[in-house]
Amino acid sequence: MNEELRQALHQGEQLGLRYALQIPQVAASGLVGSRLGRRAGSSIDFQDYREYQPGDDLRFIDWGIYARTDRLSIKLFREEVTPHLDIVLDGSRSMNLEGSSKARAAGELAALLAVAAANAQCSRAVWLSGEGFNRVANDTHPPPSWNGLQFESARTLDQSCEILPPKLRRLGVRVLISDLLWPGNPVQTLRRLREGAAALFVVQLLGRDDANPPDHGSIRLVDSETGEQTELFVDSTVKKQYLENLAQWQQAWDDACRQCGARLTTVIAEDLESSLRELEAIELLSPA
Repeated sequence: MNEELRQALHQGEQLGLRYALQIPQVAASGLVGSRLGRRAGSSIDFQDYREYQPGDDLRFIDWGIYARTDRLSIKLFREEVTPHLDIVLDGSRSMNLEGSSKARAAGELAALLAVAAANAQCSRAVWLSGEGFNRVANDTHPPPSWNGLQFESARTLDQSCEILPPKLRRLGVRVLISDLLWPGNPVQTLRRLREGAAALFVVQLLGRDDANPPDHGSIRLVDSETGEQTELFVDSTVKKQYLENLAQWQQAWDDACRQCGARLTTVIAEDLESSLRELEAIELLSPA
Protein backbone atom coordinates (compact mmCIF):
# COMPACT_ATOMS: atom_id res chain seq x y z
CA MET A 1 0.00 0.00 0.00
CA ASN A 2 1.49 3.36 -1.01
CA GLU A 3 2.26 6.22 1.36
CA GLU A 4 -0.54 8.41 0.03
CA LEU A 5 -3.15 5.83 1.00
CA ARG A 6 -1.48 5.37 4.38
CA GLN A 7 -1.78 9.10 4.98
CA ALA A 8 -5.42 8.98 3.88
CA LEU A 9 -6.12 6.36 6.55
CA HIS A 10 -4.53 8.60 9.18
CA GLN A 11 -6.63 11.56 8.01
CA GLY A 12 -9.81 9.52 7.95
CA GLU A 13 -9.12 8.24 11.45
CA GLN A 14 -8.89 11.80 12.75
CA LEU A 15 -12.08 12.86 10.96
CA GLY A 16 -13.90 9.82 12.31
CA LEU A 17 -13.38 10.95 15.89
CA ARG A 18 -16.06 13.59 15.28
CA TYR A 19 -18.76 11.09 14.30
CA ALA A 20 -20.69 8.02 15.36
CA LEU A 21 -22.40 5.54 13.09
CA GLN A 22 -26.18 5.74 13.26
CA ILE A 23 -27.54 2.30 14.17
CA PRO A 24 -30.97 1.24 12.83
CA GLN A 25 -33.03 -0.50 15.51
CA VAL A 26 -33.20 -3.69 13.45
CA ALA A 27 -29.39 -3.89 13.53
CA ALA A 28 -29.56 -4.58 17.25
CA SER A 29 -30.74 -8.17 16.83
CA GLY A 30 -28.32 -10.87 15.92
CA LEU A 31 -25.20 -11.55 17.93
CA VAL A 32 -24.07 -11.80 21.53
CA GLY A 33 -22.43 -8.53 22.55
CA SER A 34 -22.74 -5.26 24.39
CA ARG A 35 -26.17 -4.00 23.32
CA LEU A 36 -29.54 -5.32 24.35
CA GLY A 37 -31.74 -6.36 21.43
CA ARG A 38 -35.36 -7.28 20.87
CA ARG A 39 -34.89 -10.79 19.51
CA ALA A 40 -34.81 -13.97 21.56
CA GLY A 41 -31.26 -15.01 22.29
CA SER A 42 -28.91 -16.31 24.92
CA SER A 43 -28.71 -13.76 27.76
CA ILE A 44 -30.11 -14.55 31.19
CA ASP A 45 -33.20 -12.31 30.82
CA PHE A 46 -36.03 -14.84 30.28
CA GLN A 47 -38.66 -13.63 27.81
CA ASP A 48 -41.17 -16.27 26.70
CA TYR A 49 -41.76 -19.79 25.36
CA ARG A 50 -42.39 -21.16 21.91
CA GLU A 51 -42.94 -24.61 20.46
CA TYR A 52 -39.83 -26.69 19.77
CA GLN A 53 -38.72 -26.90 16.14
CA PRO A 54 -36.21 -29.38 14.68
CA GLY A 55 -32.70 -27.95 14.94
CA ASP A 56 -33.37 -25.94 18.11
CA ASP A 57 -30.76 -26.08 20.86
CA LEU A 58 -31.83 -28.84 23.25
CA ARG A 59 -30.35 -26.94 26.18
CA PHE A 60 -33.26 -24.48 26.00
CA ILE A 61 -36.03 -27.08 26.23
CA ASP A 62 -38.16 -26.66 29.38
CA TRP A 63 -38.42 -30.27 30.57
CA GLY A 64 -40.83 -29.28 33.32
CA ILE A 65 -43.43 -28.22 30.74
CA TYR A 66 -42.76 -31.44 28.80
CA ALA A 67 -43.41 -33.51 31.93
CA ARG A 68 -46.71 -31.74 32.55
CA THR A 69 -48.05 -31.42 29.00
CA ASP A 70 -46.07 -33.87 26.84
CA ARG A 71 -45.11 -30.90 24.61
CA LEU A 72 -41.61 -29.68 23.84
CA SER A 73 -41.23 -25.95 24.50
CA ILE A 74 -38.20 -23.73 24.04
CA LYS A 75 -37.24 -21.00 26.51
CA LEU A 76 -36.72 -17.66 24.83
CA PHE A 77 -34.37 -15.07 26.24
CA ARG A 78 -33.71 -11.42 25.55
CA GLU A 79 -30.50 -11.15 23.58
CA GLU A 80 -27.44 -8.97 23.98
CA VAL A 81 -26.09 -7.96 20.60
CA THR A 82 -23.26 -6.07 18.94
CA PRO A 83 -24.20 -4.03 15.85
CA HIS A 84 -21.90 -4.52 12.88
CA LEU A 85 -20.69 -2.44 9.93
CA ASP A 86 -19.54 -3.90 6.61
CA ILE A 87 -17.64 -1.41 4.43
CA VAL A 88 -17.62 -2.55 0.78
CA LEU A 89 -14.94 -0.84 -1.32
CA ASP A 90 -14.81 -0.81 -5.11
CA GLY A 91 -11.21 -1.80 -5.78
CA SER A 92 -11.36 -1.30 -9.55
CA ARG A 93 -8.89 0.85 -11.49
CA SER A 94 -11.55 3.44 -12.19
CA MET A 95 -11.19 4.44 -8.54
CA ASN A 96 -7.49 5.19 -9.05
CA LEU A 97 -7.26 7.24 -12.25
CA GLU A 98 -4.22 9.42 -12.81
CA GLY A 99 -4.86 12.92 -11.53
CA SER A 100 -7.90 11.83 -9.51
CA SER A 101 -8.24 11.83 -5.72
CA LYS A 102 -10.81 9.03 -5.63
CA ALA A 103 -8.52 6.33 -4.23
CA ARG A 104 -7.26 8.59 -1.46
CA ALA A 105 -10.79 9.73 -0.62
CA ALA A 106 -12.07 6.12 -0.60
CA GLY A 107 -9.41 5.17 1.94
CA GLU A 108 -10.10 8.27 4.01
CA LEU A 109 -13.83 7.63 3.99
CA ALA A 110 -13.42 3.95 4.90
CA ALA A 111 -11.21 4.90 7.84
CA LEU A 112 -13.68 7.56 8.95
CA LEU A 113 -16.55 5.06 8.91
CA ALA A 114 -14.50 2.48 10.79
CA VAL A 115 -13.79 4.93 13.62
CA ALA A 116 -17.41 6.15 13.62
CA ALA A 117 -18.47 2.51 14.00
CA ALA A 118 -16.15 2.09 16.98
CA ASN A 119 -17.63 5.24 18.52
CA ALA A 120 -21.05 3.57 18.23
CA GLN A 121 -19.73 0.33 19.80
CA CYS A 122 -19.94 -1.51 16.47
CA SER A 123 -17.78 -4.28 15.16
CA ARG A 124 -16.65 -3.88 11.55
CA ALA A 125 -15.21 -5.51 8.45
CA VAL A 126 -13.70 -3.84 5.38
CA TRP A 127 -14.14 -5.63 2.04
CA LEU A 128 -12.20 -4.82 -1.15
CA SER A 129 -13.14 -6.04 -4.62
CA GLY A 130 -10.52 -7.60 -6.86
CA GLU A 131 -10.26 -11.26 -7.83
CA GLY A 132 -13.37 -11.72 -5.78
CA PHE A 133 -13.94 -9.91 -2.49
CA ASN A 134 -11.45 -10.17 0.34
CA ARG A 135 -11.17 -8.46 3.69
CA VAL A 136 -8.54 -5.78 4.07
CA ALA A 137 -5.75 -7.10 6.27
CA ASN A 138 -5.90 -5.88 9.90
CA ASP A 139 -9.29 -4.24 9.32
CA THR A 140 -10.27 -4.70 12.98
CA HIS A 141 -7.21 -2.66 14.04
CA PRO A 142 -6.94 1.15 13.85
CA PRO A 143 -7.08 2.21 10.17
CA PRO A 144 -3.41 3.25 9.89
CA SER A 145 -2.57 -0.43 10.60
CA TRP A 146 -4.54 -1.74 7.60
CA ASN A 147 -2.63 -3.43 4.79
CA GLY A 148 -3.36 -4.38 1.21
CA LEU A 149 -5.64 -1.46 0.40
CA GLN A 150 -5.21 -0.88 -3.33
CA PHE A 151 -7.35 0.03 -6.30
CA GLU A 152 -5.84 -1.94 -9.16
CA SER A 153 -8.46 -4.49 -10.19
CA ALA A 154 -9.34 -4.89 -13.87
CA ARG A 155 -12.71 -6.31 -12.81
CA THR A 156 -15.88 -4.41 -12.07
CA LEU A 157 -17.47 -4.75 -8.68
CA ASP A 158 -20.17 -7.03 -10.12
CA GLN A 159 -17.56 -9.29 -11.71
CA SER A 160 -15.71 -9.56 -8.41
CA CYS A 161 -18.95 -10.50 -6.69
CA GLU A 162 -19.53 -13.31 -9.21
CA ILE A 163 -16.10 -14.79 -8.39
CA LEU A 164 -16.33 -14.52 -4.60
CA PRO A 165 -18.96 -12.38 -2.88
CA PRO A 166 -18.19 -10.69 0.43
CA LYS A 167 -19.35 -12.58 3.53
CA LEU A 168 -21.53 -9.80 4.91
CA ARG A 169 -22.92 -9.98 8.43
CA ARG A 170 -26.63 -10.67 8.71
CA LEU A 171 -28.57 -7.68 10.11
CA GLY A 172 -25.50 -5.48 9.80
CA VAL A 173 -25.22 -1.98 8.38
CA ARG A 174 -23.56 -2.00 4.95
CA VAL A 175 -21.88 0.87 3.08
CA LEU A 176 -20.82 0.64 -0.56
CA ILE A 177 -18.13 3.14 -1.63
CA SER A 178 -17.72 3.36 -5.40
CA ASP A 179 -17.87 5.76 -8.32
CA LEU A 180 -20.63 3.49 -9.72
CA LEU A 181 -19.21 4.09 -13.20
CA TRP A 182 -19.43 0.60 -14.65
CA PRO A 183 -22.05 -0.88 -16.98
CA GLY A 184 -24.54 -3.16 -15.32
CA ASN A 185 -27.87 -3.39 -13.58
CA PRO A 186 -27.91 -1.32 -10.36
CA VAL A 187 -30.89 -3.27 -9.02
CA GLN A 188 -29.01 -6.56 -9.29
CA THR A 189 -26.00 -5.11 -7.46
CA LEU A 190 -28.12 -3.58 -4.72
CA ARG A 191 -30.21 -6.68 -4.14
CA ARG A 192 -27.05 -8.67 -3.49
CA LEU A 193 -25.83 -6.13 -0.97
CA ARG A 194 -29.21 -5.44 0.62
CA GLU A 195 -30.18 -9.06 1.28
CA GLY A 196 -30.14 -9.74 5.01
CA ALA A 197 -28.95 -6.23 5.91
CA ALA A 198 -30.40 -3.92 8.52
CA ALA A 199 -29.55 -0.98 6.23
CA LEU A 200 -27.62 -0.31 3.04
CA PHE A 201 -25.99 3.00 2.17
CA VAL A 202 -24.41 3.80 -1.19
CA VAL A 203 -21.77 6.53 -1.37
CA GLN A 204 -20.98 7.51 -4.95
CA LEU A 205 -17.47 8.92 -4.87
CA LEU A 206 -16.68 11.03 -7.93
CA GLY A 207 -13.62 13.06 -8.88
CA ARG A 208 -14.10 16.66 -9.92
CA ASP A 209 -13.41 15.73 -13.54
CA ASP A 210 -16.03 12.96 -13.33
CA ALA A 211 -18.64 15.44 -12.19
CA ASN A 212 -17.51 18.34 -14.37
CA PRO A 213 -15.21 17.46 -17.30
CA PRO A 214 -13.08 20.12 -19.05
CA ASP A 215 -14.87 22.48 -21.43
CA HIS A 216 -12.65 22.25 -24.50
CA GLY A 217 -9.68 20.35 -25.83
CA SER A 218 -8.48 17.02 -27.13
CA ILE A 219 -8.34 14.25 -24.57
CA ARG A 220 -7.41 10.58 -24.60
CA LEU A 221 -9.89 8.30 -22.88
CA VAL A 222 -8.46 5.08 -21.44
CA ASP A 223 -10.81 2.34 -20.25
CA SER A 224 -9.46 1.60 -16.78
CA GLU A 225 -10.55 -2.05 -16.93
CA THR A 226 -9.64 -2.99 -20.53
CA GLY A 227 -6.94 -0.45 -21.38
CA GLU A 228 -8.75 0.50 -24.61
CA GLN A 229 -7.92 4.05 -25.75
CA THR A 230 -10.12 6.57 -27.56
CA GLU A 231 -9.20 10.04 -28.79
CA LEU A 232 -11.93 12.62 -28.24
CA PHE A 233 -12.28 16.35 -28.82
CA VAL A 234 -14.38 17.89 -26.07
CA ASP A 235 -16.57 20.86 -26.94
CA SER A 236 -19.73 22.23 -25.36
CA THR A 237 -21.91 19.67 -27.16
CA VAL A 238 -19.83 16.70 -26.01
CA LYS A 239 -19.71 18.02 -22.44
CA LYS A 240 -23.48 18.55 -22.40
CA GLN A 241 -24.06 15.00 -23.64
CA TYR A 242 -21.69 13.60 -21.03
CA LEU A 243 -23.41 15.46 -18.20
CA GLU A 244 -26.83 14.31 -19.42
CA ASN A 245 -25.63 10.70 -19.53
CA LEU A 246 -24.13 11.00 -16.05
CA ALA A 247 -27.37 12.45 -14.70
CA GLN A 248 -29.36 9.60 -16.26
CA TRP A 249 -27.02 7.02 -14.75
CA GLN A 250 -27.24 8.65 -11.34
CA GLN A 251 -31.02 8.66 -11.64
CA ALA A 252 -30.95 4.95 -12.46
CA TRP A 253 -28.99 4.30 -9.27
CA ASP A 254 -31.29 6.54 -7.27
CA ASP A 255 -34.35 4.68 -8.59
CA ALA A 256 -32.71 1.33 -7.83
CA CYS A 257 -31.86 2.43 -4.29
CA ARG A 258 -35.46 3.45 -3.69
CA GLN A 259 -36.65 0.11 -5.04
CA CYS A 260 -34.23 -1.87 -2.84
CA GLY A 261 -34.58 0.23 0.31
CA ALA A 262 -31.06 1.70 0.18
CA ARG A 263 -29.93 5.31 0.67
CA LEU A 264 -27.70 7.06 -1.87
CA THR A 265 -25.56 10.15 -1.80
CA THR A 266 -22.82 11.55 -4.03
CA VAL A 267 -19.66 13.20 -2.74
CA ILE A 268 -16.71 14.76 -4.58
CA ALA A 269 -13.35 13.22 -3.67
CA GLU A 270 -11.44 16.51 -3.64
CA ASP A 271 -14.08 18.07 -1.36
CA LEU A 272 -14.60 15.11 0.95
CA GLU A 273 -14.33 16.90 4.30
CA SER A 274 -16.85 19.57 3.30
CA SER A 275 -19.17 16.87 1.90
CA LEU A 276 -19.52 14.89 5.13
CA ARG A 277 -22.78 16.66 5.91
CA GLU A 278 -24.23 14.59 3.06
CA LEU A 279 -23.54 11.47 5.11
CA GLU A 280 -25.40 13.00 8.01
CA ALA A 281 -28.32 13.88 5.70
CA ILE A 282 -28.84 10.22 4.73
CA GLU A 283 -28.61 9.26 8.44
CA LEU A 284 -25.39 7.30 8.11
CA LEU A 285 -23.39 9.46 10.53
CA SER A 286 -24.19 11.72 13.44
CA PRO A 287 -21.89 14.02 15.45
CA ALA A 288 -20.13 12.09 18.22
